[in-house]
Amino acid sequence: MSLFEQIDKDYVQAYKAKDAVRLSVLRLLKTAVKNRLVELRRPGGTLNDEEMLDVIIKEGKQRQDSIEQYTAANRPDLAQKEAEELAVIQGYLPQPLSAEELDRLIGETIAAVGASTPRDMGKVISAIMATHKGRVDGKQLSEAVKQRLTPQ
Repeated sequence: MSLFEQIDKDYVQAYKAKDAVRLSVLRLLKTAVKNRLVELRRPGGTLNDEEMLDVIIKEGKQRQDSIEQYTAANRPDLAQKEAEELAVIQGYLPQPLSAEELDRLIGETIAAVGASTPRDMGKVISAIMATHKGRVDGKQLSEAVKQRLTPQ
């Protein structure tokens, strides 16, 4: 079953179960998908799993940014609501890499692309993001690669 079909199926289940948070998030995802289809000039079509993953990642990042802003503005009630939505969204993302897997992957990629200075960060990050989309947080990856390539 494709990610697109899974979200449709889960939407119906959330509606029947009267799960307000899940229903709201899935409704937002379906709207984001429709907007993306219009951008791609394919109204009424479907997105493949990679395109769906892009939409889900984008929505997750928006929730994460909102959590940070609400926390900084001392609005824990709104931050909690966004955190609940983020938890639902993360259920559709692939399992993130563990710290050990990420460290090993960075080492292998640095060796593969021949990176040796912080100037080569872009090569390493783009190579990892291309093969592990949705499994790696960009900020975390950037910090780890920078730490690895910066001379001590």
